[in-house]
Amino acid sequence: VSLEAGILQPLRMQQFYSAPAADTVVQQLLPVAETAPSPEPPDPKTCSPREYLEYYIFPVLLPGMAELLHQAKKEKCFERKRTKFIACDFLTEWLYNKNPKRKDESFTEFFSIPFVNDWLKDHPRPPIPLSLLVSEEAASRIIQSFWRGYRVRCNSEIQELRQWQKQLREDKNIFKRVKEFWTKQEAK
Repeated sequence: VSLEAGILQPLRMQQFYSAPAADTVVQQLLPVAETAPSPEPPDPKTCSPREYLEYYIFPVLLPGMAELLHQAKKEKCFERKRTKFIACDFLTEWLYNKNPKRKDESFTEFFSIPFVNDWLKDHPRPPIPLSLLVSEEAASRIIQSFWRGYRVRCNSEIQELRQWQKQLREDKNIFKRVKEFWTKQEAK
């Protein structure tokens, strides 16, 4: 939603995708300073919920949401049913690193954020499936190599060779067992 003249209106998705950076999108869509009825921000403890959202939440959250949409598009979340991209993790990391109180500090990855680290100690996540971690190229190579191997193993000459190898392994085991048997008998 966008705030224009104090009225909530739905945003068009093209506005998010066509802009080069998330900050410019929100600045174009949400001119909070110009539409604000009073020049100074209201007291956060006594203002209405709407004022609180307009002055304290939306100016921080909307750029993060716009950046989230850009990252989701890069991760191809709109093209696939399942991806490794976790939107809440991205937004948490973005908000943590864009916090004005951390202005002079270096970038912190999601799993290095102190409160995230503490939370994950008590609530570990299941591992991400390999199907989501492997790139499309690597996945296609794995599938193709499996298929080629299957087709080769179906060949009658290869089947014959595999049978011969199996028989050879079994024969070697028999000789080994007979040898062990006679060694035990002689020891008695």
